[in-house]
Amino acid sequence: MKRVIDICMTVSLLFLMAYQVTGEVLHEWIGMGMTVLVIVHQILNRKWYSAVFKGKYNPYRIMTTAVNILLLLSFAMTALSGMSMSGHAVPFMYGMVPASLARKMHLAMSHWSFVLMGLHIGLHIPVMTAKMKIEGKTKTAVTAVFCCIAGFGLFLFLHNGWADYMFFRAAFAFLDYEKAGVLVFLENMLMLIFWAFIGDQAVVFCRETVRRNIYDTDEPAGRNSTHLHTLVFIMAAVIIGLVFNTVFPHEGNDFGNAGWNREESKAGQKQQAASAEIEDDFVLIEGGSFMMGSPESENWRIEDEKQHEVTVSSFYADPYETTQEDYERLMGSNPSTFTGDRFPVENISWLEAVQYANAKSEEADLKPVYTITSGTVIWDLGANGYRLPTEAEWEYACRAGTKTPFNTEKSLDASEANFYGHYPYEIEENYFDDSALEAKPGEYRQTTV
Repeated sequence: MKRVIDICMTVSLLFLMAYQVTGEVLHEWIGMGMTVLVIVHQILNRKWYSAVFKGKYNPYRIMTTAVNILLLLSFAMTALSGMSMSGHAVPFMYGMVPASLARKMHLAMSHWSFVLMGLHIGLHIPVMTAKMKIEGKTKTAVTAVFCCIAGFGLFLFLHNGWADYMFFRAAFAFLDYEKAGVLVFLENMLMLIFWAFIGDQAVVFCRETVRRNIYDTDEPAGRNSTHLHTLVFIMAAVIIGLVFNTVFPHEGNDFGNAGWNREESKAGQKQQAASAEIEDDFVLIEGGSFMMGSPESENWRIEDEKQHEVTVSSFYADPYETTQEDYERLMGSNPSTFTGDRFPVENISWLEAVQYANAKSEEADLKPVYTITSGTVIWDLGANGYRLPTEAEWEYACRAGTKTPFNTEKSLDASEANFYGHYPYEIEENYFDDSALEAKPGEYRQTTV
């Protein structure tokens, strides 16, 4: 019965890891079925739990115990985070774990579950194949074949960026929706075979260790050949995977897999360079009325916003952020973390910003706008010097006549702005399926520009 459930769990796992084939609704229901199978498996395994702290532990038992416990924990965390994002199977559990945390946990733990399930299967292979009586050269040949297949599986694992998901280095699962479903399942199967192969060879090594008692210093020479063969096969599989990955390297999740490519990046850099040549001169923002704030229907809005109509008079604004070069020239210091003369100044307070505005006014022989005394700032409405825009002026200029969440309309991508590019607007609601996103995940530059 446990073997049948193991097979059902393995098949379910392959479907769960093929989200681009199953879609959101089927993915959730398969996940619920997987959760039931795991619970039934643990019930059937109750005798194993009662014996966990009994008897002696050898290397094989330590390994199987560790893998089984870690697998149970990863399944539990995957299920919990998945149900917390459910919109179909168990929608009443949505939000049980905060969405951001649930998304990160589900992405990492589902891939850990995949790896541990592969190891778990591998631990059972020697028992399941014991009656086949495969020995000698035949066994070596079969192992060599699976070694090559496992090596290619490791290559796919690295090339598809699964290690990034496991160690929280990617905020979004980058899936190829153009790839044939059969190919997706085949790749998942090959990746699972790698971890099963590692588990199988680890069992052979541990059992041979126990059987031959290699810790006995009186052991005759030459009796550890099985250990050597096992290590050679494991190393061979790893080397095959690494060689393929060197020839066809994984380029990371900041680029092409998410609709952003190097050509677009270079084009953006050229456009930025061209913009930098434009003279920094203020532009006239024609006055008018607009609805300030966001409507209640807008996603990710802040609850304390109240949309209201505001009328703004015409004003002039600098189309560029203040550069570090300009700030340091007037203020004598540069507190920025990302240093560069043409980079925007950062790490300054609002008070330091108004002090800079006054210094800029004095340099131009204009009347300073702000009177600063003991931390108190008074705005002289009659002064003709430089000042900061009001909140209403800033939003009015930024909206540029639009009523959508961004002045680029519905969404924003990394070619249009410098932000956490692989975490675009509404990605929470499109966890695995990025086909519904208007702006695809793109580059995260991790610096000002």
